[in-house]
Amino acid sequence: MNQQDVLDIFRSCDALLEGHFILSSGLRSPVFLQKAKVFMHADKSEILCKALAEKIRAEGFGDVSQIVSPAVGGIIPGYETSRHLGVPAIFTERVNGEFELRRGFHVEKGEKVIVVEDIVSTGLSIRECVKCLQDLGADVVAAACLVDRSDGEADVGVPLVALTGYKVPAYPADQLPPELQNIPAVKPGSRGLQ
Repeated sequence: MNQQDVLDIFRSCDALLEGHFILSSGLRSPVFLQKAKVFMHADKSEILCKALAEKIRAEGFGDVSQIVSPAVGGIIPGYETSRHLGVPAIFTERVNGEFELRRGFHVEKGEKVIVVEDIVSTGLSIRECVKCLQDLGADVVAAACLVDRSDGEADVGVPLVALTGYKVPAYPADQLPPELQNIPAVKPGSRGLQ
């Protein structure tokens, strides 16, 4: 799949939004990828995640025993990608601000895993998930995502396999361009919600 194919799926689900958005990183952007509207559709999710699994294999990271995703956004793409790689999928959750494995999930020391996320902007969630897994002794061989909004600029701490890059501007709240300054900001993501 190329960038246009991926974005066409988002458009077909009314999930490529334009306006003034507060990203989970706290940055502001005129574009938001509302992946939850894509994940409502199993057929669309399957297309994207099957392509991601193929790209993970093609880049040499398919020999893993588990996929681990940061909750909440990474759960569905992690699960669906794991189906196409033929391995189990588990996820980390924030407990007192730190990612942990809960619900009986575990990784073995030296176990080769890959972290799968939905959208990468700054890479913070992946870095935190990778740290959690490395602290538990896992060998995190890479991370993967459906869309890399940084288009290769985000440092996730391990190699990153992105189904596509899609560089969209993002700004600190105190450095908004004039076209965003007069539009009310909306926070459609889940991080920080109680």
